[in-house]
Amino acid sequence: MPIQEVTRIDPLDLQKNVAIGVSLPFNSSEVFKSTYSTQDQIKSNLINLLLSNKGERIMNPEFGADISYMLFEGMVDENIPLIQSKIADAISIFIPQIQADTIDVIYDQDHYTINVVVKYRLILSGKADQITIELK
Repeated sequence: MPIQEVTRIDPLDLQKNVAIGVSLPFNSSEVFKSTYSTQDQIKSNLINLLLSNKGERIMNPEFGADISYMLFEGMVDENIPLIQSKIADAISIFIPQIQADTIDVIYDQDHYTINVVVKYRLILSGKADQITIELK
């Protein structure tokens, strides 16, 4: 007899038409665009984490990955592992619901930008997703 595959679902995803959080970026016609799945909310939380620097969030001064400062620190290839480490540490502390599979950091010297691509999996469901952020 074959073993049945078990699908794990976050209990928040079982509630239909109930908003879980707020989506990023804030560029819709609505005041705030709501998220209705944990996968969408985790993606917004990850974007928020990577775009935040420590000390910017009220009542949580340690929140953030501090990666935008690297643009002004004389960016060199040796800083890429430091950025990857900062991202991995921030994810493990503030978004323990995901497992980061790969963290790619691409520095474009001509345009003074850092492109960050994080490929991750939701620990509960195993669903894979990714985000890409460009820091200028």
